[in-house]
Amino acid sequence: MVARSLQTPGDPRHSEDVEIKWGVHPAGDERAEWVRGEARTALLVLISGRFRVELPGRSVLLSEPGDYVVWGKGVDHSWRAEAASTVLTVRWPSVPGYRVG
Repeated sequence: MVARSLQTPGDPRHSEDVEIKWGVHPAGDERAEWVRGEARTALLVLISGRFRVELPGRSVLLSEPGDYVVWGKGVDHSWRAEAASTVLTVRWPSVPGYRVG
């Protein structure tokens, strides 16, 4: 997976309010363990490919460019790239140094 996010203070693309992540995932790439106790709200938009997001009680398949899913603070989640996929994730607020496995 290639993920780019900017957290460098002073960079005009840096914000403590929101963060943007560009993710490139090969087919079969997945989050092995669920993210628990998420501290942010997230919007994930499919750019290309086929990408599945698992949320409590539902599974969301993103299969057309522009398909998206939003989940709130405190919502556990996981994901899997069913085909090579590019996704754009917007999360707020930004949590400095936050990274889950």
